[in-house]
Amino acid sequence: MSNQFQILAADGIANEGIELLRKDFAVEVRDKISHEELLEIIPKFDALIVRSASKVTADVLERAANLKIIGRAGVGVDNIDVPEATARGIIVINSPGGNTTAATEHTMGMMLAMARHIAIANETTQKGEWNRKKYTGVELMGKTLGIVGCGNIGSRVAVRALALEMNVMCYDPYKPACDFPDGVEVVRDLDRIFKESDYVSLHAPNTPVTHDMVNKERLAMMKPTAFLINTARGGLVVEEDLYEACRDGVIAGAGLDAIRQEPVDPKNPLLTLDNVIIYPHIGGNTAEAAHRASYFAAMGVQEVYEGKTPTWPINDVDYATAKTYDDVKKPDRKPAGMFEY
Repeated sequence: MSNQFQILAADGIANEGIELLRKDFAVEVRDKISHEELLEIIPKFDALIVRSASKVTADVLERAANLKIIGRAGVGVDNIDVPEATARGIIVINSPGGNTTAATEHTMGMMLAMARHIAIANETTQKGEWNRKKYTGVELMGKTLGIVGCGNIGSRVAVRALALEMNVMCYDPYKPACDFPDGVEVVRDLDRIFKESDYVSLHAPNTPVTHDMVNKERLAMMKPTAFLINTARGGLVVEEDLYEACRDGVIAGAGLDAIRQEPVDPKNPLLTLDNVIIYPHIGGNTAEAAHRASYFAAMGVQEVYEGKTPTWPINDVDYATAKTYDDVKKPDRKPAGMFEY
């Protein structure tokens, strides 16, 4: 055992990754840890693995004198101060692909739920109502799905939508046309996605480029029969504008698995609308996804300990400010797409 290499596994990392690391390293597991506790104990660790609960902020990194790598057992890294970690020479990795299937299937489920009013029809029936006519739905076949961000998840959503005989448009300025799934229409104008789609599905991280990308102006471009789906990050959508658009019939409704304040504020006005469904950010939450993500994060820690270049580095590409494929293209690494999410 390499007792000199100390690893902290926080936020309920699944056993697969922990067991892999414990073969060679000393691993301390803290499924629930406050920010104050993290600040207190981080100086002794060489590696930190987190999910989304722990915030690896600048003050944590300032105290992390021995930290060499941060592994995110998941994909989004908005709970990690990547620029500060990079400046301190700390490698940041994520686990793309770990929750890809889970999030993909959840996206399809949300689209079907909105098309057929599944949530509200069930709720009202349980209250004793019988509203067959009121909840007449629409079919997905022949409808247009616009995908914003065609990385791991977006591309797989596209493939499944094609199997449902939908028309699929994909926007991803970081991705060459040859890397899009067969059968989709590659769109380089983001506004066109909003204007022509019956369903717009977001698969992007929250960065300075994407923050507030869905606002009053873009919602006004959408068809009054169109729906918005967000299984990515709450910061992509201006919630006040979405509330007004759904309330006033500017769009038909929305399905949200990510919102700005999590857990949701009980006073959030979106909760009052029958044409909005909100889930507690469970898109990537399956047993299989948790196992894969923890294992991939553990593999990254091993790679760094062995002096290898990690398979899924975050530091080497500035996704926060890059706006086009050429901005992130490197001769030694093929970018996975606009949003590796």
